[in-house]
Amino acid sequence: MTPDLAGSLREKLASRKARVGVVGLGYVGLPLAAAFAEAGFPVLGIDADPRRVEDLRRGRSPTPDVGPERLATLLAEKRLEVGESPDALREADAVSICVPTPLRKTREPDLSFVVAAADAVAARARPGQLVVLESTTYPGTTREVLQPRLEARGLKPGVDVFLAFSPERIDPGNRAFGVRNTPKVVAGLSKECASLAATLYGAIVDRVVPVSSLEAAETVKLLENTFRAVNIALVNEIALVCRRLGLDVWEVVEAAGTKPFGFLPFRPGPGIGGHCLPTDPHYLSWRMRALDYRVRFIELADEVNRAMPGVVVERVAEALNEQRKSVNGTRLLLLGLAYKAGVGDTRESPALDVAKGLRERGATLEAHDPFVPAAAFEALGLPRLPALEKGDLKRFDAAVVTTDHPGVDYPLLVSSVPVVVDARNACAGLDGLGRVRRL
Repeated sequence: MTPDLAGSLREKLASRKARVGVVGLGYVGLPLAAAFAEAGFPVLGIDADPRRVEDLRRGRSPTPDVGPERLATLLAEKRLEVGESPDALREADAVSICVPTPLRKTREPDLSFVVAAADAVAARARPGQLVVLESTTYPGTTREVLQPRLEARGLKPGVDVFLAFSPERIDPGNRAFGVRNTPKVVAGLSKECASLAATLYGAIVDRVVPVSSLEAAETVKLLENTFRAVNIALVNEIALVCRRLGLDVWEVVEAAGTKPFGFLPFRPGPGIGGHCLPTDPHYLSWRMRALDYRVRFIELADEVNRAMPGVVVERVAEALNEQRKSVNGTRLLLLGLAYKAGVGDTRESPALDVAKGLRERGATLEAHDPFVPAAAFEALGLPRLPALEKGDLKRFDAAVVTTDHPGVDYPLLVSSVPVVVDARNACAGLDGLGRVRRL
């Protein structure tokens, strides 16, 4: 008699006796692993980076969404175990793959992390397992990368093992929306696969949103971030338009945002960064180029957003010219290295491109970011100003706000530095001395 693998797995998932493996313990994987552990599942967390594993075992978290105390509690109570070896995945009943999907220098998808994870999972797969890809990627990846690897092991997806895709929707540092109250899109290779994935995630989220196919779910995530990237590019271009018209773009955006329908306010800045926005739209664009179609909105948005660090550099040059100074030879303070407020992640941060542009023009830079670890400053080759103090601030010819972190003493900054170029509107209402220059 053929064993009812799906029924057995469903029972384990429903009773929360299923062992859950999470591959990749970064900004996406660690909050997911913590959520499963807190829901009562025994969780095995796997990461290929031995330094990250050691940090996690010492209670050091890479994300603000899982604080040190929360992590330490889960580890101490053995609800969460972390390690480097994927061999532990043999014991898992469900596996979620949450590895990075960066771009190559050619702006093409780099699936090396997904492929490595898929190889590791498939090599240890067994009948009755559920395998879910969460990493953002192009439509077709789950079917083209994971399915054949499972089949090569002699396992039939949808019958012996169950294959699904559920795009991650983590927004690091977002205190309003986390794993629990952010709806989870799921799709499976078959209806049974989708149903099992919905049962798994239904234990940790308030709402599961099923869609009809793996490719539909993969495209959902690309649409979400393409929407953001395109609208950020639009408002960045409006900022340039307003500058030429002598208008305050922040006033225009805030006033437009009072319309209760048909408008969603986005705000300009020095560009986009992080693990999603600069990369995800290119996965869709790349896939469509293979089908002889250009996604022109994506290409144009990328062009506009990638130009914004240069716009900030030019704004700094203009502000210094007003002080009868050039960028060359000046001492400048960069406020923020992270790609967004409230996090310490510098991946693809536009602040780094601003720093590069200013250095190329001969400026001497120091940087202050209370969220970025000191070691990251060393890796980036930027001298770190640990704290903002009036005496230290007087040394600088200008400051550039590239990340609007909370808790920064912006009034002290504006009162101490001759000119502040504010690319984030962090100094709104502090321009009594006429020192703030905005986009």
